[in-house]
Amino acid sequence: MFSETTVEYIFAQYRWVVVCLFLLPATFVYEIGWLFRRWYILYTQQAPKNHPQKVNYVQNQVKERNRSHPNLPMCTARPGWQSMTLREPKYKKTMYLIEVDLKDIIKIDENKQTVTVEPLVTMGQLTRTLNANGWSIPVVIELDDVTVGGAVMGQGVESMSHTYGLFQHICLSYEIVVSDGSVITCSKGENSDLYYSIPWSYGTLGFLTAVEIQMIPVTSFIKLQYHPVHSLDDMVRTYEKALSTEAKNDFVETLVFTSNTAVVMTGTFVKDAPFMKQNRIGLWYKPWFFTHVQKFLKWGPGYEYIPLRDYYHRHTRSLFWEIGDIVPFGNNPYFRFFLGWLMPPKVSFLKLTQTDVIKRLYDKFHMVEDFLVPLKTLKECLIYFESKVNIYPIWLCAFKLPNDPGLLHPTGEKEELFVDIGLYGEPKVKHYDSVKTTKDMELFVGDKKGYKMLYAGTHLTQAEFRMYYDHSLYDRQRKLYNAASAFSEIYDKVNRKVRD
Repeated sequence: MFSETTVEYIFAQYRWVVVCLFLLPATFVYEIGWLFRRWYILYTQQAPKNHPQKVNYVQNQVKERNRSHPNLPMCTARPGWQSMTLREPKYKKTMYLIEVDLKDIIKIDENKQTVTVEPLVTMGQLTRTLNANGWSIPVVIELDDVTVGGAVMGQGVESMSHTYGLFQHICLSYEIVVSDGSVITCSKGENSDLYYSIPWSYGTLGFLTAVEIQMIPVTSFIKLQYHPVHSLDDMVRTYEKALSTEAKNDFVETLVFTSNTAVVMTGTFVKDAPFMKQNRIGLWYKPWFFTHVQKFLKWGPGYEYIPLRDYYHRHTRSLFWEIGDIVPFGNNPYFRFFLGWLMPPKVSFLKLTQTDVIKRLYDKFHMVEDFLVPLKTLKECLIYFESKVNIYPIWLCAFKLPNDPGLLHPTGEKEELFVDIGLYGEPKVKHYDSVKTTKDMELFVGDKKGYKMLYAGTHLTQAEFRMYYDHSLYDRQRKLYNAASAFSEIYDKVNRKVRD
């Protein structure tokens, strides 16, 4: 008989078998079911009338907790494996769980150019609904399954963020159930302190029940131009030029493939797309997007026209480049042709089937982190990160950070351009220590007046965390709405001791 450790090792080495034989078909069935449900809800227009009932159910649960378990902190009952973060939080096992079944688009107002949604609405759900009618939200997170609530309570950035900011900056108002069970609506003009405190708060001020988001009119295609560069200095110059106001680019993104090679991509909305220059990158048989981009290092500068929704979700099929570690032959032309239409497996299903061995291997030998640094420090940060982890490709996505009150803002400036440096993969340095290295990088970025996205957790101490992330407004709102007795603090939900 095989030992349990041997079975887990085999499972880790041949995880692609489980993915191909079970998770891909399960993903297909799940998506078909959800497609019909979403169509039915939209067609029958049930969401607007169902929403108050669902919010009332959340309120009643909160009030029941206040009666029966007033000393037990609350959080959502959504299982950790259903989220897009890599780790399942331990804290849910010791908290009072509130069911928050809010996953529909409530209202589209073309006159106001707004869409109102529940927090579990996904990016894929939004683009599928809005793009067909000539609309979009300005900041569409690249992965289909990222939820609106996750992008608000956590964070979200995308290749239009250099103009519009983070996901929170396109949100016009929030509806939230606070600790006493009451419902509060907040915006820049109403309960503004609460409005600015909700982003990055990880559900520690209340339960998000609705979000009103800005919409913009869009075309069906974008013209995407590829600018290969062959030195770090050239990349930084080209990238900064692409981000300038004078360049008038709607989309800007860079993939860094080595210390000396990268492709800067710029895109603009277009009305007409010549058929011979169209590239429908979302089709199942197409190469993974990052491998397509890399070819321009040999081909030289170029351009093509991409359907808007295909572009928005260009990194979904390969989960940036992470799926290659799970299905090594996933980009093979034969696999793409015969099974590519099933890709990718849902991240939640991947998490559900993770063994302890896989979790330990990922924690020890794999990094998935996003560091947000001022644009002026980009070159210095890239050099430092190469010395610490030497991970490639690297994703660069710039965003405008206004000096609003809240957890993060630039230092001493009205607004500033920051860059999300996405590091996803296996570190290729000797003596890599996941805990020490990650904390060193957090401290380095903090000293550069930058931040780390918190979906992967933090190794900072609570004192260090409070030093780098401005809690002043957040603490006042916690006190005002009696959140301290009802919800954990942010740190208590993102420190790695409760996420591992």
